[in-house]
Amino acid sequence: MPSLKDYRDRIASVKSTKKITSAMKLVAASKLKKAQEKAEAAQPYAQRMNQIVGRLLGGIKISDASPKLLAGTGKDNIYLLVVVTSDRGLAGGFNSNVIRLARQKIVDLEARGKVVKIITIGRKGRDALKRTHKHAMVEHFEGPGRSDLSFYDADKVAKLVLGMLDREEFDICTLIFNKFRSVIAQVPTEKQMIPMQAEIAENDNEPETTGATAVYTFEPEEEALLGDLLPKNFSTQIFGALLDSSAGEQAARMTAMDNATRNAGDRIDQLTLQYNRARQAAITTELIEIISGAEAL
Repeated sequence: MPSLKDYRDRIASVKSTKKITSAMKLVAASKLKKAQEKAEAAQPYAQRMNQIVGRLLGGIKISDASPKLLAGTGKDNIYLLVVVTSDRGLAGGFNSNVIRLARQKIVDLEARGKVVKIITIGRKGRDALKRTHKHAMVEHFEGPGRSDLSFYDADKVAKLVLGMLDREEFDICTLIFNKFRSVIAQVPTEKQMIPMQAEIAENDNEPETTGATAVYTFEPEEEALLGDLLPKNFSTQIFGALLDSSAGEQAARMTAMDNATRNAGDRIDQLTLQYNRARQAAITTELIEIISGAEAL
């Protein structure tokens, strides 16, 4: 049975842990607000970009001569997975959910005889996938959970992927990341980026006004505009995923630290009760010994 000193030491240790988790919760809440504002501020631009690309795609027919971002290489033998996680842990299942989805995707592809290549964004994803799929690792980038996250970070990833596409080093590119839904919901998402899926061409086709349907004339032609806009749209989609992941990381960490703080409080109550019971037992034993000694005299 633990001594009273053991109980006091354990209570002091749990109290110290509670202070740390409570502080981390407050820090994560502060960072979440900034990350969420960034993600919301970037949404209008991404939505308008999708609308423009959708209108352009509506006026052309995708063929082998179309940009590779639309048509791909015409094969499906080599798959490139871009996996977005965080650099730090203590965020509940935030990283493990994405890693699990990525591993499942890799196993399914390799079972079908496909070649898999992996680009990781975030140290947790790199460390986990490197243990089991080191042969497939291509490149690694710093995670999105930084206060100075910018479009330049997404553009670096996009340029690497587009360079590999030009050299036909892969056929299909899929982005795997946590989509930020709310403070308590970050959804592991798998999104095919190359070839661009047809749903983008149908995106936001609802009329913007209640009047007559607008007719658009593009100058230069749609194909020329797409050649310039598609790479920008690709970078924008990656940037959106990084912003979602950044906000989701802070939300998951805030929730995890809140649960840890509550659990620490419950554990302190349990240990305090056990300490009081042990203290009462020790006092009772001492009284019995004193009374027994007095009666023996």
